[in-house]
Amino acid sequence: MQLTGAEIVIECLKEQGVDTVFGYPGGSILNVYDALYKHSDEITHILTSHEQGAAHAADGYARATGKVGVCFATSGPGATNLVTGIATAYMDSIPVVAITCNVGVALLGKDSFQEIDITGITLPITKHNYIVKDVKDLADTIRNAFRIAMTGRPGPVLVDIPKDVTANLAEYVQAEPLPIPAASNICEEDVETALSMITEAEKPYIFVGGGAVLSGASEELYTFAHKIDAPVTDSLMGKGAFPGTDELYTGMLGMHGTKTSNYGVSKCDLLIVIGARFSDRVTGNVKKFASNAKILQIDVDPAEVDKNIMTYASIIGDIKEVLHILNTRTEEKAHTEWRRTISEYKEKYPLTYHKEKLTGPFVVEEIYRQTSGGAVITTEVGQHQMWAAQFYKYTKPRTFLTSGGLGTMGDRKSVV
Repeated sequence: MQLTGAEIVIECLKEQGVDTVFGYPGGSILNVYDALYKHSDEITHILTSHEQGAAHAADGYARATGKVGVCFATSGPGATNLVTGIATAYMDSIPVVAITCNVGVALLGKDSFQEIDITGITLPITKHNYIVKDVKDLADTIRNAFRIAMTGRPGPVLVDIPKDVTANLAEYVQAEPLPIPAASNICEEDVETALSMITEAEKPYIFVGGGAVLSGASEELYTFAHKIDAPVTDSLMGKGAFPGTDELYTGMLGMHGTKTSNYGVSKCDLLIVIGARFSDRVTGNVKKFASNAKILQIDVDPAEVDKNIMTYASIIGDIKEVLHILNTRTEEKAHTEWRRTISEYKEKYPLTYHKEKLTGPFVVEEIYRQTSGGAVITTEVGQHQMWAAQFYKYTKPRTFLTSGGLGTMGDRKSVV
């Protein structure tokens, strides 16, 4: 059937199962908003006060649900206002599709009113981006955008559509979303090396990052940690992937982490890094980080291996799948003495604060008590963010929504 470009946009969102979009209207994107209004019973539009809020809200929606977040913005300043939110999603590997509209095709490249090269601007902070100059290409472009956002290491994709393309007609044929392809073929030799390292280790430690959350690997991670009897630490983005109430958990790692985790990683002979990218906030002096350990890194993105810290071995693949393989082929092993050492660290170096007066840590712990640990916590960036990471015990993934890599100020206000 013949539909306008704007109607094709909405139909493609429905194909992808989108139920919520965040945005702020403007002249160039009005055709899309008119089409969206006709489907308001199927797709809820959340009007934000600013386009940056729309990008952050889409980011927060994706973090909380595991689905692709979607935001709308008009041309020029509307599109550029999305940049900080897109960069936030890019740094933390969050799947977002940003749809912007531009001036008409004939006005592109002429410094027209509210024209901006948003694809050029966002090239370094997106997995991919598009400008669609022919309405016939629109449906497949949007479908590809969603597919790219979720394939492998997730991330944001931007689709820019000139205003006349949203008004032009094209034949639209509904299509079912294609399955997301497997992240990679997991190398058997790498698995064998990892199994050998795990078997030989006497003092293993597990360091968990946001990749374990994105992969949905919490159950596999729990089984793995208990099977090899290894203490577990996490990054800011890894919160909730492993239960913060578990006896194996030692708190966050790095400059804002616990002494137990930092001492433990310094003393371990095998550090198994699962979906973490060795942020400078974690490693400190890279020459001294885990200096007594062989490092085994498990990640979906080969570009992360040996980028910041040199590893002894690695496995490239979806974390959930890799852990499933390791769990089926790893024998249970107890590390009694090592666990006792870590327990002594936990007892000697607990997280403390002044309890004779009202403090941030007390407030966070009280929220934990009042909610029985069942809240979804969202923060801005700064000291309160660290208190929320340190003093709230996250037991489930996607319950701590915060900016990690970019450290974006003001972002989470748009999520609540």
